Amino acid sequence: MYTTLISVEQLALLALQPDVVIVDCRHDLMDAKAGRNAYDTGHIAGAVFANLDQDLSGAKYDDTGVFRGRHPLPKTDDLLIALRRFGIGNATQVVAYDAHGGMFAARLWWLLRSIGHASVAVLDGGLTAWIAAGHSLQTEPVQNPIGNIVAQTALTSQVDVAAIVRNLNADAGQKLQVVDARAADRFRGENETIDPTGGHIPGAKNRFFKDNLQADGRFKSAGQLRKEWQSLLTEPQKTVMQCGSGVTACHNLLALEIAGLSGAALYPGSWSEWCSDATRPVATGV
Repeated sequence: MYTTLISVEQLALLALQPDVVIVDCRHDLMDAKAGRNAYDTGHIAGAVFANLDQDLSGAKYDDTGVFRGRHPLPKTDDLLIALRRFGIGNATQVVAYDAHGGMFAARLWWLLRSIGHASVAVLDGGLTAWIAAGHSLQTEPVQNPIGNIVAQTALTSQVDVAAIVRNLNADAGQKLQVVDARAADRFRGENETIDPTGGHIPGAKNRFFKDNLQADGRFKSAGQLRKEWQSLLTEPQKTVMQCGSGVTACHNLLALEIAGLSGAALYPGSWSEWCSDATRPVATGV
């Protein structure tokens, strides 16, 4: 069972086994059609396509009309419908990949764990590593038999915006450490093109998700990740991961799992939800 990463070599062997579902999670935050177009141009043999906006996210506004962020979590029932359509069952080994260092594949990894499915891994190095190893792609779309996955006890934790607000004034011993996965310029409030309301949650630290990767796009070793993350946080169980909209924060959570530092929570609404209310404080700079 693969629960964090899987190598190209391992996937090439695993793909020949029964009850394996490969999911293409490619996406472009600036072009909603780019992921599907890339899938149609060529994808790993047998892979189905997951759309970030339609399959891996929920409605941007809740039932009362309150904005929940750009990519809020889907409702469990909606997520299960998508996962079953992909062909996933309770015993399925899922492999997620993208072409972006795992930033979108990690979202599916976290979502599956959020409903208690541990057998899910991200392809280390993504599609680039797959092609570099000499493996071909197919253009025909894939439709697997409907799966029967059901929700079980979550392997993840999450916090809502109210918890982050309370945390601003929490006692030192109870305070959660918020870690932001956005690029440094966005964290500092210097990229108005992407974040017109720039800055970060007061007290947050910055760990760009790409810092989890080597130059070739593969994840750093477990030991190196552990060393780097321990210089940033001391207690994973008292840490919250966030980003722009709750997607790349999952990359940091995957890195922590690889490093053996389990227990951090996700703030799904992240910066896009936080900055939508002008009464919430904003910090800039470092």
